[in-house]
Amino acid sequence: MRRIVVWWDERQVWLYLAAIALGAAVGLIAPVAAEPLEFAITPVLGLLLYATFLGIPFARFGRALRDVRFLGTVVMLNFVLVPVVVFALSRFVATDEALLVGVLFVLLTPCVDYVIVFAGLAGGARDRLLAATPLLMLLQILLLPVYLLLMAGPGVLSAFDPRPFVEAFLLLIVLPLALAALTQVAGRIGRRVQAYMAAAMVPLMMLTLAIVVASQVAEVGGALGSLLIVVPIFSVFVVIMVPLGLVTGRIARLDLPGQRAAIFSGVTRNSLVVLPLALALPAGFALTPLVVVTQTLIELVAMVVMVALVPRLVRAD
Repeated sequence: MRRIVVWWDERQVWLYLAAIALGAAVGLIAPVAAEPLEFAITPVLGLLLYATFLGIPFARFGRALRDVRFLGTVVMLNFVLVPVVVFALSRFVATDEALLVGVLFVLLTPCVDYVIVFAGLAGGARDRLLAATPLLMLLQILLLPVYLLLMAGPGVLSAFDPRPFVEAFLLLIVLPLALAALTQVAGRIGRRVQAYMAAAMVPLMMLTLAIVVASQVAEVGGALGSLLIVVPIFSVFVVIMVPLGLVTGRIARLDLPGQRAAIFSGVTRNSLVVLPLALALPAGFALTPLVVVTQTLIELVAMVVMVALVPRLVRAD
């Protein structure tokens, strides 16, 4: 079993790409499977985050929460620099309200779930990202309506409902985090669960990627003509935010794990959490959820690439 774990740990990037390709194939060949697979996203993502939180030593959690420099860096990145970038990029779809709202919804909300997984795979500070999660979630709930008002106008706010944010936070952050903390104090049984879940991290990530892609790729493909314009917007966002996160982390004099985590925080968006929010919009915004899903597909590929790229960009001298 140890040999198997070592094998997939050493080849995880290629295995993630294979999982994305498999999910795309399943979604295109059997589109009827999309709906049941979509229901599986939340429990699978919750299990993945539970396994991730198990690997974080909660004894050091208080120290991470007191890292004001790191918290200030990710707040600056996500709520000062990112909105400037997003405003500039969103002007290319400013005449189409459904596309504009989709771009704003997903790019203005920093990720609070699988960013911890990917940053950890690249040697980033998972414990500090976890400590920053409540603050990032609270700020995006408070600031997203403000950004929407400034960038899209007052008409969108009447359809805005923050409840999906709160529900996602409870299901994907609070519940897995509480279960992980209880497991860590559960003695021998808890240690055994931790060992099994640590060994299963790569397969769990592959399963999550495959399910997300398989559940959404057919619907995105059906509206591809209308969505093509947002593909370069989301791609350019990644290209801009990687060096911007790198420079910001260095200016803040973060250590190596902190710089890597900051880059991932600046790039990764809260697509899986804002998707229910987009689905709750009126019929006139039918394209908005598909815009969010398109960003998810682009970001998943970008995250896999970044797992290999970021350690080379930010490495010890």
